[in-house]
Amino acid sequence: MTPDIEIDAKGLLCPLPVLRLRKALESAAPGALVQLVATDGASWIDVPHFCAQTGHELVEAEDWEGVKVYLVRKS
Repeated sequence: MTPDIEIDAKGLLCPLPVLRLRKALESAAPGALVQLVATDGASWIDVPHFCAQTGHELVEAEDWEGVKVYLVRKS
């Protein structure tokens, strides 16, 4: 799947990756796919929690040797 929006949050610490994701989703059209790439370990908990709280779909979450890649569909 090709994301509509890509966010590079590598090197940013909590809560910045989720804040960048939230900002991108606010401006995205319903159904848009947003990819977030982060290195903050806390994002592994924060992103799924954010999606559950806001109703957005966490389509995919992968950890590639410390680089977390999330694909989120806007509700």
